[in-house]
Amino acid sequence: MAERLEQVAGHLSNTHSRGLLNGEVAIITGTYFQDYKYAKGIGRSAALLFAKEGAKVVVSDLDEKKAQVVVDEIKAAGGDAFAVGGDVGSEEFPKKIVDATIQKFGKINHIVNNAGFTYDRMLHTMPDDAFDIIMKIHVRAPFRLVRAAAPYMRLKGDDRLANRSIVNVSSVAGLHGNVGQANYAAAKAAVTGFTKTIAKEWGAFNVRANTVAYGHVLTRLTAAKESGATIEIDGKKVALGVPGAKPAGTSLPADAKSFPHIPLARPGTADEAAAAMLFLASPLASYVSGHTLEVTGGMGI
Repeated sequence: MAERLEQVAGHLSNTHSRGLLNGEVAIITGTYFQDYKYAKGIGRSAALLFAKEGAKVVVSDLDEKKAQVVVDEIKAAGGDAFAVGGDVGSEEFPKKIVDATIQKFGKINHIVNNAGFTYDRMLHTMPDDAFDIIMKIHVRAPFRLVRAAAPYMRLKGDDRLANRSIVNVSSVAGLHGNVGQANYAAAKAAVTGFTKTIAKEWGAFNVRANTVAYGHVLTRLTAAKESGATIEIDGKKVALGVPGAKPAGTSLPADAKSFPHIPLARPGTADEAAAAMLFLASPLASYVSGHTLEVTGGMGI
């Protein structure tokens, strides 16, 4: 045991000196971004940040052209990445992205299940398809991707000493519920149980699994619904955003009167949200597993 702890400590020290994720491979889903002043998308910010810390990043999104834009940004900054397009909910997606990752980089260290969207309706008017698609994308899709990656993460011998983790994205809606989001709240609550199960089943292989639960972060999901942002699901356009929300960029700097429910008196940015993902994936969290990290500015305390 003492010898193993020394090996882990040495790996931690060496990795940190060259970047928190130096040489590691990370799959990040949902890297779509909107051209808002502050709302650039958590997935994009995470991809850029992971690459900056030395990771080789597999950038994935429904629209491969948009994913490629993020790849180009990473490469322009001297990083290494490639794009994999596709619907995370499709039957063939997990095998497609896992096979592509292994062919390109030969290993998988981290999976960040970030892809998702909202499909809001009041409970008594919510159709079955609105409930089912949210569960499919937020719960079934991460489960299938993690399962597909199992042969490359449940390693034995010296290979198990490598830094490996799963980071799943939840929300304050999953912790406390939210009006108009019975589907989203149920899905995000399920993510927490799923993550804890991975932590218990894969801990023996030195794979950590954690959840990050976001509050009000400036992205396309919290931008004004009137801005017209949509996503196409099964041939139908689903409107994104919050009705009457303040336009992105008007809420910073802090304004306590505008955000009385947030102790920090402002929404978070995508970069701040991505930093939490980096922490959970990095060796700085080497003894953190099965945890739900609330990134909310204090909302809900």
